[in-house]
Amino acid sequence: MKKMTKLMALLMTLVLVVGMMSACGKKNDNLSGTTPTEAPTDDANAGDEVTPTDDASADPIDVELLVWGPQEDQAPAEGYEQGILPALCEQFNELHPEWNIKFTYGVCGEDIAKDEVTKDVEAAADVFMYANDQIPVMVDAGAIARIGGTALDTIKATNSESMVTSVTYGDAVYGVPFTSNTWFMYYDKSKFTEDEVKSLDTMMAKDLGDGVTNFAFPLSNSWYIAAFYYAAGGQLFGDGTDGTAGNTFGELTDVTKYLVDLAKNPKFSNETDGSSIAKFQDGKLGAYCSGSWDAAAIKEALGDNFAATKIPTVTINGTEGQMKSFAGSKAIGVNPTSEFPEVAVALALYLGGEEAQLARYQTRQIIPTHTALAGNAELADDVVANAIVAELTDASVAQPVLAEMANYWTPAETMGKEIVQGDVTADNAEAKTKAMGDAMASSGL
Repeated sequence: MKKMTKLMALLMTLVLVVGMMSACGKKNDNLSGTTPTEAPTDDANAGDEVTPTDDASADPIDVELLVWGPQEDQAPAEGYEQGILPALCEQFNELHPEWNIKFTYGVCGEDIAKDEVTKDVEAAADVFMYANDQIPVMVDAGAIARIGGTALDTIKATNSESMVTSVTYGDAVYGVPFTSNTWFMYYDKSKFTEDEVKSLDTMMAKDLGDGVTNFAFPLSNSWYIAAFYYAAGGQLFGDGTDGTAGNTFGELTDVTKYLVDLAKNPKFSNETDGSSIAKFQDGKLGAYCSGSWDAAAIKEALGDNFAATKIPTVTINGTEGQMKSFAGSKAIGVNPTSEFPEVAVALALYLGGEEAQLARYQTRQIIPTHTALAGNAELADDVVANAIVAELTDASVAQPVLAEMANYWTPAETMGKEIVQGDVTADNAEAKTKAMGDAMASSGL
């Protein structure tokens, strides 16, 4: 019990250290019922605030809601023949006899929510899931509602301050967090010890045999490559909250040179297509960086050799530093044009609440962050939960929720791709690094 209490205290830390298919369906234009509250007038770009009310009619109100979520939440799973999302929505309906809700569903991954919702806000879902770094774009497009009233009180009461911060933009909260969003390192414990995986230098120096890749990493993915620049002391927007502070990535030529050498190392592979999971199964891979979404497949591939931990340290130009991942959250958002804002907000709270978070963990291993689940026995010995705790505690930075962050992604991706392709070399590394930093600092949002 003492062990579980200690780990659950760390799980609470998980939410304290976070600062991150086309859609289908169309709402019925003839919906009627509750009336949206007025938008606040203190901030023209804040979006519409919606709050639940305490009014309930004696007769059920007919409601139609369009809900978007990832394909995985709508696929059959054990105990959920129609998928976990429809099951949770129907449970919500049963819990609210004051409403008679007809649900329609569409597929929209959290990673592309901003693209789909902003295409046509009025035709988009009433309730949708998104990654928190997309908030600035959706706020500017008037595509996400700010949450207020008792709903906001509930969010604050069931999440840490930092998890609330992850869905805060300006002075407003724009959703209900339901999991952290970061990545860490999986490894084959028959190839590396717990001590060896603390250092990438140690991992890369080890001989794992012919045809074995020591370390697979999505170097050409801009969400991952920043970890190396952070390891050398790089900064994006100061502490991540100052959009005028620029970045220091463009000054870190030594990092770029290190990555040029790493990419050429036969013990390294740039992971882009999920092939690392098959390599694990074949005994041809030592370690791989990804997130909780790959946990089930990797666990099946590695069996008893399955292990996970925070990402390692790395030595660049003689100085050892901790690699750091971006850390954010995934959340449930509400469309400010919804015909039924009260119901939509209540559903968002339910889909991001304790019961739904536990159900997602049990079916998809999505690690919960709801404070009431801190003492859940199922999480006590969870390898991935422990890895995420370690990552967020010791090896992450809060992913900036700033409009200026839009300038980061393409230059970082370009750098990674050009390194992998061999277009960046030791000779041109300084110029390429400066060009990347200048592009990140441009004002062309």
